[in-house]
Amino acid sequence: MSVLEQELQHNNNKAVYRWLMIGLGMTIIQIALGGITRLTGSGLSITEWDVVTGALPPLNEAAWLQEFDKYKATPQFRLLNTDFDVSDFKFIFFWEWFHRLWARLIGVVFAAGFVYFLVKKQFEKNIIRPLVILFVLGALQGLVGWIMVASGLEGDAVYVKPTRLALHFIFALGLLSYVYWFALQLSVEEKHRTNCRALQKAALYIIAVLTLQLIYGALMAGHKAATAAATWPDINGYLVQPPGLYKADHGWLNFIDNKIMVHFVHRGLAYLLFILIVWFGWKASRQYGLLRRQSWWPMVLVLVQVLLGIFTVLSSKGIVPNSWGTFEWLAQLHQLTGMLLLLAMVRMLYLTSGIRKAAHA
Repeated sequence: MSVLEQELQHNNNKAVYRWLMIGLGMTIIQIALGGITRLTGSGLSITEWDVVTGALPPLNEAAWLQEFDKYKATPQFRLLNTDFDVSDFKFIFFWEWFHRLWARLIGVVFAAGFVYFLVKKQFEKNIIRPLVILFVLGALQGLVGWIMVASGLEGDAVYVKPTRLALHFIFALGLLSYVYWFALQLSVEEKHRTNCRALQKAALYIIAVLTLQLIYGALMAGHKAATAAATWPDINGYLVQPPGLYKADHGWLNFIDNKIMVHFVHRGLAYLLFILIVWFGWKASRQYGLLRRQSWWPMVLVLVQVLLGIFTVLSSKGIVPNSWGTFEWLAQLHQLTGMLLLLAMVRMLYLTSGIRKAAHA
């Protein structure tokens, strides 16, 4: 490849990288909007999934009353929000509508960029297929979101099912990591990576534990389990085996449906992750180059994440229904830091996965 061709490829990669990072930033905002939607109890305000016509909110008072009548038929209104009037409904409708609108905008940004770079032949051949897969997964994420919402529109449900909330959340984080990996391929030169099998395996294990922890974070949110044990370092006065930890009639469902068990596992995984990530960061700091310079990021983020988790639990005592307060701010920051920690570990995995150099004779 000539110097001119190399320069052209470099410029193409920079443009594609910027496009991916815009999509990454929009996805982070989308997940944050999902958190606001959940914390404000807005997720069940729109009872239909209209991909095209749903992009516009009601445009007149008659349309608002029609949408409000649909909401009145939901279990959430009949069992929880019977005192809501149209102005209350407009507030929760806005957050769910904006959450869905932002998802549509992400789709437009990715689709427009993909077509543009494809026509301009600025893609390297090896990333076209993975990007097509990304579009499919993005569409599937929208379907998973609707399946989640539908679970709160039936029977006596006043919120979405925690397991479906967890699925929706972890799917979004998977897409986030998927995009970030491609961005790293375009922005980090091979010379800045190292081939360290031990640290690579450790990063994989930590990401696996962190994924489980994020799932339990979503279960905590779905069950509103913070208030079930708004104490620390104990769980309602117990450090090891708090009352209600295991219900015999629940069996293995204790691990996803029992609030105290969910709370207990979430805390235990937090302590484990803190130890693992601090150990990983210390080991990475003894390496060289970019890995060494960025080894402190996961350690700082996990410390902040643990502290935010503690303060979020303690502040849950002051939750006021249909009001945004300290707990909601902390919960939102806790979720955001969890996302950043995941991305930091994905970066560590990438930096430790360099190509092994052949030994010279």
